[in-house]
Amino acid sequence: MSKKIWQVLYIIFAKHLPVSRRMKLAKKFRCFFARRICKYVGKDVNIEKGAHFGPDISIDDYSGIGVNCEFYTSGNEIIIGKYVMVGPEVVIYTSMHKSDDINTPMMFQGYTKKLPVKIGNDVWIGQRAIIMPGVEIGDGAIIGTNAVVTKDVPPYAIVGGIPAKVIKMRNATDNKE
Repeated sequence: MSKKIWQVLYIIFAKHLPVSRRMKLAKKFRCFFARRICKYVGKDVNIEKGAHFGPDISIDDYSGIGVNCEFYTSGNEIIIGKYVMVGPEVVIYTSMHKSDDINTPMMFQGYTKKLPVKIGNDVWIGQRAIIMPGVEIGDGAIIGTNAVVTKDVPPYAIVGGIPAKVIKMRNATDNKE
């Protein structure tokens, strides 16, 4: 069966099952469909209720996509590393509408160049964060709730705001009491 057919079946059946903590079998069903839709799905991946994604996603071991996330690949790739926690309602784009010609309505200008999004290992992305095209998020980074990430995030950075800026860096001294 083609990836498109599996995607339609996911949307009809698995996407609307209860959240994983209420029904463990729902996690297995969504993962079953994701393995037939995505480029790669690792072991013990959790895709929550309402998640929207396409075939150009790779999600590595022990990572999770939160409730009602929307990943728009537009034919480009979103790569999610290991141990990544993606909170609810996170949106990731790989292209945007063009807006540079003021003499043409934006809806007729087409789209910007498609750029991949790469999320490193052990990353935590807070609720309703937005990741823009071409962004790379380094290992161990934390993206704050409602942040709009327009530029690369260095490893172990904590970022927040609109546009997202580095608030501080995670390091061993943060954990000392």
